[in-house]
Amino acid sequence: MHPDDPRVVKKWNELTQIFIQNEESTIAYLNSCCKENVDWISEIFEDISEQLQSSRFIECIEQLAIKYPDLNLEQDILYAKEVLI
Repeated sequence: MHPDDPRVVKKWNELTQIFIQNEESTIAYLNSCCKENVDWISEIFEDISEQLQSSRFIECIEQLAIKYPDLNLEQDILYAKEVLI
């Protein structure tokens, strides 16, 4: 799908629901993701974080930012941290 396709938001919602089902599996998956997948999934880091309420998830995405510095994940991580209660 093209990033401007309106169906993208629906897919992001579906992916969020998948990723919040099991934190351990989500972290394992993200740690094994290629750079392109991390880039796409980073669009929903905030939504995943809001649902999981997990410092482990934040640590995982911070490690992804180190692993893939050219993705500029800092803003996505900031938003993910802001939704923690």
